[in-house]
Amino acid sequence: MSSMPPSDQNNNKKVKPEQFREFFRTMNDFFHEKPVKGFLQSIDEFFNSPFPTGAFPVEVQEAEDEYIIIAELPGVKKEQIRLNILPNHVSISVENNEMETKEDINNHFFQKRVSQQRLTRSIPLPININEKMVRASYRDGLLTIRIPQVRGKTINIDD
Repeated sequence: MSSMPPSDQNNNKKVKPEQFREFFRTMNDFFHEKPVKGFLQSIDEFFNSPFPTGAFPVEVQEAEDEYIIIAELPGVKKEQIRLNILPNHVSISVENNEMETKEDINNHFFQKRVSQQRLTRSIPLPININEKMVRASYRDGLLTIRIPQVRGKTINIDD
């Protein structure tokens, strides 16, 4: 007599793919129906926008004779950027206007979608800014603004 238990063919059944076909069809329908599909599309649009958080990263560096402001603006065209210099702060605005039109003459269908997004960051500085001396450049998605520190004349105090 052998010490091995008798083999049971029922324990080694393989799961057939047909058994899960209905489950996968139900899940597929669930993700393509309107409420869920619309929700998933809004998530995709959120992550596809250049600035999903409503702001863009800005770094301010202080050198010996100037302040350097670097703003990361990937995917933004130079024409979309506006700089505004005020007495002691710099304002950077990015405006994005999009218009999408769909038209189907056969079905008498016309759809027009217009979206506008404007983001602004204000960077305060501890100096008064001479706007005539400010220089800005934009290359490879990085906006660099250089603001010289204007120093007054040093006066020696007499005894």
